[in-house]
Amino acid sequence: MAGRGRLGPGGCTAEHAGKTAAPRQEASGGSGDAAAPRRELPGWMRLYFYGMHGVTLDVLLSSLQGAFTDRDPRLVGFSSPYLCVAHSLTHFALEKIYSQKRCFRGRPVVFHLVFYPSIYIGLQILIGNINTLTEQVRVVSGTQLAVHYVLALYFAQVFHRGLAQLQYRPCSSADLRRELGPQAEGQGRRPVHALPGFARFLFFGMHGFLDEVLFTSLFNLVEKSDRTLSGHTSLWSFLMYGSCSFVVEKLYLHLHFSRGWSTWRRLPIYICFIYTWEFSWGLVLRQFGACSWDYSHYPHNFMGLITLLYLPGWICLSLYQDVLSDVLLTIRCSHDGHHQSGEDDGQLESKKKI
Repeated sequence: MAGRGRLGPGGCTAEHAGKTAAPRQEASGGSGDAAAPRRELPGWMRLYFYGMHGVTLDVLLSSLQGAFTDRDPRLVGFSSPYLCVAHSLTHFALEKIYSQKRCFRGRPVVFHLVFYPSIYIGLQILIGNINTLTEQVRVVSGTQLAVHYVLALYFAQVFHRGLAQLQYRPCSSADLRRELGPQAEGQGRRPVHALPGFARFLFFGMHGFLDEVLFTSLFNLVEKSDRTLSGHTSLWSFLMYGSCSFVVEKLYLHLHFSRGWSTWRRLPIYICFIYTWEFSWGLVLRQFGACSWDYSHYPHNFMGLITLLYLPGWICLSLYQDVLSDVLLTIRCSHDGHHQSGEDDGQLESKKKI
């Protein structure tokens, strides 16, 4: 990070502090990255991620339930845009509730094992009845309560802590070009990635769930007049979208920042790769009866696995992929970062003095 004044940690001189600060700057992506201000993720970004994360949990739980009951290798799961919005709002509320753990100072067990899970389970029951408010209230079974309790522990011990490590670093296109362009490569600097590869893969996989749920819900609305906007996807889509978007991001970073290719010059490469990826995955999954799509009844299809009918959709998603990549480049994962609401004030003050 930026310098802390004339004296470094332990009363070291400014010269010594400069020597020790250099490795930190290099580890965070260069002096430009270290000099840029960082702050917590903006509200709109958190809401976007919360909705996507909630849809992922919906798909995961419903697909596993179907796999146990129907033994369906397609692992189809369900969610809807309504639930996406509901998850965004409830995740945001859970964030505020998690910040109140400072009120349970000295009693963390009460907060993590009783208070927070109770609030979480109540919100999940409310979400579960979001589409049945005019009908009979859905009864929650003991198994569902147990699942919700385990998820509450996941949120309290993993999700909120992981999110607290994400920091937003505003940067312009010129800054990105300096970090990722040919000049940086000529200086022997490795391309800077906003997040670790595994984290970006998870993001792209969850976003693939969101894309498919939105598309299938709109399709059901037009074709079947389904006003519940119920959409579906498959757990296999997580691997397919996550890996595909991960490679397309690599192409974007290289072709745009290193070689200076325009959007319309990159687009044909994106489309060719996406169709090849979809066909390859479909061909493998079909051998095990796990392929969740069949385009045989669509015009301009090949073996029922790909169709030119969806070309406009893939073009839009390819263009949006570049936007998502730019957004991810503004996020850094700080292992020593702490969310303001997740730390006690006394702990923050003591860490500042060290």
